[in-house]
Amino acid sequence: MSWYDKTGPLDDIVISTRVRLARNLKGIPFPAKMSKEQFFEVNKSIKEVIEKSPLPIAKELKFINMDDIPDNERESMVERHIISPAFSKNYSGRAILINKDETICVMIGEEDHIRIQIILPGLQLENAYNIASLVDDMLCSNLEIAYDKRLGFLTECPTNVGTGLRASVMMHLPLTAQNGNLRSFINKASKIGYTVRGIYGEGSKAYANFYQISNQITLGVSEENVLKNLNAIAENLLKNENELINRIDKTRLLDISSRALGTLKYAKIISSNEMMTNISNLMIGVAGKLITVNKKPYSLFIEGQPYNLMKKYGQMSAEERDVKRAEILNEL
Repeated sequence: MSWYDKTGPLDDIVISTRVRLARNLKGIPFPAKMSKEQFFEVNKSIKEVIEKSPLPIAKELKFINMDDIPDNERESMVERHIISPAFSKNYSGRAILINKDETICVMIGEEDHIRIQIILPGLQLENAYNIASLVDDMLCSNLEIAYDKRLGFLTECPTNVGTGLRASVMMHLPLTAQNGNLRSFINKASKIGYTVRGIYGEGSKAYANFYQISNQITLGVSEENVLKNLNAIAENLLKNENELINRIDKTRLLDISSRALGTLKYAKIISSNEMMTNISNLMIGVAGKLITVNKKPYSLFIEGQPYNLMKKYGQMSAEERDVKRAEILNEL
């Protein structure tokens, strides 16, 4: 089971929690300026740490060269939120460390030498940070990390200098977005150093009412405060969305969600956009406890994405994917 197949706290609205830590090796250029030989040395150094570590978490991680991963698989990892879109495009010479359920993924040579990522279902900021810290301690205690006593961890992008911590929660907020409250939340969050982005992070659009809330400031603020403030923002958004769900006419809400369920269960051809719209409408009824389904809607949302379909069933045209997607969604 991947992270999106599992249940988590409040996961009818809070889809996932993600914690990333950026680290770089001392005395080596940032990835944008590295040679092939330097990529090889960085990969080798990190791989050796994992192979020699006696820690249980090290045994969970598998080292994979990105050059060995087929194109469809790389793109499907983006759809599953395992790697960044930029890492998928600029993969040559890079590598990852990843565990079986993909809750842990260390990108080697993305924007920084090391990007530790933990992704868990539901609202689990503390748990995600604790796992990230275990991986961080294992690597940093065996590698020379670029660190400045005054500035903290040194990173390629100045906005990550300091803690190197980026934490985010992905939430499904259809009613908050529709009634205009989301803009107010965004404005308030930005004043304390947080931002709202699309489904695939920085530079991406918000699809089907899914939004990522994350910190922007990593310098001069502690990890504890970053997580505490983000948790408070998520809880406020969660409270607002639940209040709107409870306030809406239940017959109208049930009608919206039931129509979506009917399309997903019985359509024989369905596009990505139609799938995302209907899953979003279905999830409102699930969050309002008006509808129960056989499988997590967001799990099907991931499985129905183009590259995940082709990863599992082979190369297909867009029309063939629309038919196969409908078959999968009919499982609801």
